[in-house]
Amino acid sequence: MPGPRACCFLIPGDWNLPTGGYTYDRRLVLALRESGWWVDVLSLTGTWPHPDPAALAAAGEMVASLPDDTLVVADGLGFGALHELAAQHAERLRWVALVHHPLHLETGLSDSVRQHLLAGETQALRHVRRVVVTSTSTAADVAAMGVPQARIDVVQPGTDPVPLPSTRSHKPGPVRLLCVATLTARKGHALLLQALAGLTHLDWTLHNVGSATRDPDTATQLQAQAAPLGERVQWHGELDARALSEQFAAADVFVLASLHEGFGMVVTEALAHGLPVVASDAGALAQTLPVDAGLHVPAGEVAPLQAALAQVLSDAALRARLAAGARAAAAGLPTWPMQAAQFATVLEGVE
Repeated sequence: MPGPRACCFLIPGDWNLPTGGYTYDRRLVLALRESGWWVDVLSLTGTWPHPDPAALAAAGEMVASLPDDTLVVADGLGFGALHELAAQHAERLRWVALVHHPLHLETGLSDSVRQHLLAGETQALRHVRRVVVTSTSTAADVAAMGVPQARIDVVQPGTDPVPLPSTRSHKPGPVRLLCVATLTARKGHALLLQALAGLTHLDWTLHNVGSATRDPDTATQLQAQAAPLGERVQWHGELDARALSEQFAAADVFVLASLHEGFGMVVTEALAHGLPVVASDAGALAQTLPVDAGLHVPAGEVAPLQAALAQVLSDAALRARLAAGARAAAAGLPTWPMQAAQFATVLEGVE
């Protein structure tokens, strides 16, 4: 591996998928390369975080082929399942774990799966030189798994600046709500739909952007739940960057009812677009969303979410005030090159 400013990212699956975790990995790698780093990306085939024996064997061959002293940044989606490899190569490779959020905190897991994920993650993290997380909330989660605070570094995601008008005016017609989240139980769509079902006397539409194929059972249940609301609820699936930007530009309010978030990059993206936000306080969202840019609601509770939605739907002045707060927050959001420089500083300190 050429030079001291060199590393290898070990990424499970297709990093071109438009999830927050993969976007973080991809944008950091690109920004590191632009700043002069040599970065190799190794993609692990298989279904992660539950790989079959063939996928584990292929990962083992890939890791064994790495030269001694390679600096390896392992994405947390797969690292827990690689705990035996982490131990086997702990002396000759410099492991850095990149934890977006601990997998055992995912919503809807059985106790056995949760314990399996927790055990794997905990064992793997014993063999790393550093752990990089995306928020102070996730840092606390990782520390609770036995990692010393001195080995944990917080590098928040970057954001692309968006040219914004000085004010955001509401277009004629219903208030357009936007939710960008994969259709999984953790993202809280069911709570959002339940809350909106009690607000049919107000004028709104909900536009959902996110994959319906990663958890098809949940997607089917959500679409059935939304059916009585008719065309008020729209499902757009995954969108490319341009189409997603158009959805942000067309929206009046961004909503996210997640039950847990390691950071919540879609919230900072909403802020970058000058959108007022209604979001739960789950995980890192309590810190990701500034109080003057949106309304926080307790995670997992329908009544407070419904009340907050009623406020923003019926009060144009409130929407304008929160939008102004979002624009102010957007001005202070870090860029990807800034965050890549912070990440590089962490990597340069790994011995």
